[in-house]
Amino acid sequence: WVTIYRAGDVIPKIEDVDLSRRPPDAVPNVFPDTCPICGSDVVREPGEAVHYCTGNLVCPAQQVEKLKHFVSRNAFDIEGLGAKTIEAFFADGWLREPADIFHLESRHGTELRRREGWGERSAANLFRSIAERRRVPLNRLIFGLGIRHVGETAAKLLARHYGSWERFRTAMGEARDHEGPAWDDLNAIDGVGPTLAASLVDFFHEPANRAAIDRLVAELEIEDVAAPSASGSPLAGKTIVFTGTLERMTRAEAKARAEALGAKVAGSVSSRTDYVVAGPGAGSKEKKARELGLTVLSEEEWLEMAG
Repeated sequence: WVTIYRAGDVIPKIEDVDLSRRPPDAVPNVFPDTCPICGSDVVREPGEAVHYCTGNLVCPAQQVEKLKHFVSRNAFDIEGLGAKTIEAFFADGWLREPADIFHLESRHGTELRRREGWGERSAANLFRSIAERRRVPLNRLIFGLGIRHVGETAAKLLARHYGSWERFRTAMGEARDHEGPAWDDLNAIDGVGPTLAASLVDFFHEPANRAAIDRLVAELEIEDVAAPSASGSPLAGKTIVFTGTLERMTRAEAKARAEALGAKVAGSVSSRTDYVVAGPGAGSKEKKARELGLTVLSEEEWLEMAG
């Protein structure tokens, strides 16, 4: 069987594939070495269950799918730009990248109004839907870019951590060599692993991607993520790592409580960490915290501080 993954989908690991469903007389699939659409190399990353084309934005098939993802409900949610419409506009050369969507009226408005199946009213509805999406929350923009491994949850984590497009974009550039403070800060976000971090940074390192993003951002008003109101909180602006077992609340509850008080929750310990909350079973993270001379709190001490 074949499963089609679109931009932004979380790709399964090979160990998660249920091979027991395979018939005993099944013949292994022979995957192509090159993409049948653009001729780019086809690869499979170690541990993953899928092969993919490396052509990215030079591959017409990927361009179309990325446009479909961009306008989808959980991304920019542009009503009137369904899959068939995207395919038709792409075939006509009207759309090649997301920024083109915001030029549709100025470049092809007259043609669209005369197009079979459209007309003045339907064209006006589409252009209004597009105009309404020029203002977009940061997390929707990040998700809408269709970066491998970056789903909705990761997009929200990134948006909450960096707060603004400028900070996020700058950090991705500073982390391009997969080392340094910006790289460490990215990997320290609770919920962001090395695979996601590498995919994200490498995407922004590609000149064609950066140019397309710059053209898109020039058309948008991007909403910053408002920091939680935490006036007077001793945790405002602090970075916290939870490790071990929490006995009086779940990890998710503890994280939500910390963020509500203006703190950032990281997944790894570094010199930038302010507090490490260590429950029973804490291991290497607590050890590293003590080696760095960081403040290690018990769950009771954390609860007292959090009020």
